[in-house]
Amino acid sequence: MKNNETEAKKTVKDSAGEKEKKPVGMKKIKYGSMSAITIAIVLAIVIVVNFMALEMEKRTPMKIDLTKDKRYDISEETIDVLEKLEKDVDILVTMPKSNFDVIAENQSSMMSYQLQMMNEYYGTNYNSHIEVPYDMIPVILEKYEMYSKKGDGKGSVNVKYVDLSIDPDAVTTYQKNYDGGEITANSIVIASGENVRVIPANDIVTMLAVDEAAMQNNTFSLVFAGESRLTSDIMNVVDTNIIDVAVIKTANGQNIYRTEDAELVDSLENELLSKNGYECTAVDIIKDELDTEKYDMVVIPMPQNDFTEDGIKKLQDFLYNDEMYGKNLLFIPCYTNINSPNLDEFLADWSVSIEKNLIGDTKNYMGDYPGILLSVSDADSVGEVPNKSLPMIAPFSREIKVLGKNNQNKVTEVLKSSQTSGILQTLDGSEVSDKLAGPRNVAVISKRERAEQLDVYTSRVIAFGSSMMFFNEYMVQTNNYNNANVILNILNIANGKEVSAVIPEKSLQQNYIAPTSNETAVIKVIIIVVAAGIALAGLVVLIRRRNR
Repeated sequence: MKNNETEAKKTVKDSAGEKEKKPVGMKKIKYGSMSAITIAIVLAIVIVVNFMALEMEKRTPMKIDLTKDKRYDISEETIDVLEKLEKDVDILVTMPKSNFDVIAENQSSMMSYQLQMMNEYYGTNYNSHIEVPYDMIPVILEKYEMYSKKGDGKGSVNVKYVDLSIDPDAVTTYQKNYDGGEITANSIVIASGENVRVIPANDIVTMLAVDEAAMQNNTFSLVFAGESRLTSDIMNVVDTNIIDVAVIKTANGQNIYRTEDAELVDSLENELLSKNGYECTAVDIIKDELDTEKYDMVVIPMPQNDFTEDGIKKLQDFLYNDEMYGKNLLFIPCYTNINSPNLDEFLADWSVSIEKNLIGDTKNYMGDYPGILLSVSDADSVGEVPNKSLPMIAPFSREIKVLGKNNQNKVTEVLKSSQTSGILQTLDGSEVSDKLAGPRNVAVISKRERAEQLDVYTSRVIAFGSSMMFFNEYMVQTNNYNNANVILNILNIANGKEVSAVIPEKSLQQNYIAPTSNETAVIKVIIIVVAAGIALAGLVVLIRRRNR
């Protein structure tokens, strides 16, 4: 009996034990299920967030520039160009991306050494430990790709890096369409269809240079011209309306302009025309012909001597163009040349007179000499400019007068000096006859037209009174001056080109600490390690909870 009772109690006890053990197993199942559900939810969130981020990146670039001077951002002008591309553009960088770090290291060392020598020699106090951030270029090229794909245009930018020592055939297709010489390593090829432009290694190095204007104020900073060059070349390879320009530089082999004006001619040609859809060719007014089949516009930059009668006839025949007209001529006088009867007569035939005096405004000084602030007289000739509040300046400008003797010309006064300006001095030593203050013409356009049924054929003479308007500093500093945008608009409208903005150069500050490319790599590693540590810690916690 006792044995039966004992067995019964044991059975009850075992049953109770089983009942006690069962909730423990259910508890594990419960926690395990919750953990699994939590992991599934987190994974789902991560997948959704990544998917959304990917879709958003297709529409809007996600990389954010946190530098103080926004060096890795691109301008609104460039973004506008990229978003409106109608053709695909290939950018082939003929070197590994890592080469930009090598260029940065070499240029930083060289420039730091130069500044150190300058400090020792001149007693200046520039920071000689600087970074020259060529890593900007690959980052900006990435943004070119992203913004072009984000826009409404049919075209996009596609960037590729190749090592020509490994893949020399990568440039074969572009080389066939490029007539500027051999495409070599360490350059940037920009192409659309058969149109090819190449930025050689030397030009890539000079994309970052010392800001000379800032140095004059004892401030050291760098200027980045890379975006200006890249965007300009993109615009040129997709441009279907390239204007061919004959720049008259020589007469029988001798420069027509003074040595002092060579920099101004170079700025006009390379900073304004060549960058913005004008194909420039140097021409000798004595030896060469102004081929109307080849050239759309002729430029006469700052002639220090008169032209021969034969040279004048070439100009007349070019503009007349066998009664077809459709040609333009840009004339910029030398501010010291007052003895050019043949050129004077040619301009007078177009109702334009370059006076033998200089305009000045003693209430507006530019350094040590009186400057001239300009205003727009004819909005249709100038069009829309990005920032109307920026000044236009025209130092040492000669007054332009409109003559009325030739009624077949229609002359438009385009730019004028300020209300407080007046004749500062005469160039022939005579007494100033007109001392009254008031606006004077600094730019005019004379048109001659021929109508044929519904078509109108027009030739123009465009005259600017100031050669200093084309000074390099005024051309490239489009955040400070409106000269480049206004002059370009005038030429674009006259030549039937789409009005576009000049791409500004960017000033880079040196008074803050920015991570180098090596430091950026270390930061990325740290982020990955921290993320992996967090994930590992979460996994350990999950395993421990499952084993309780």
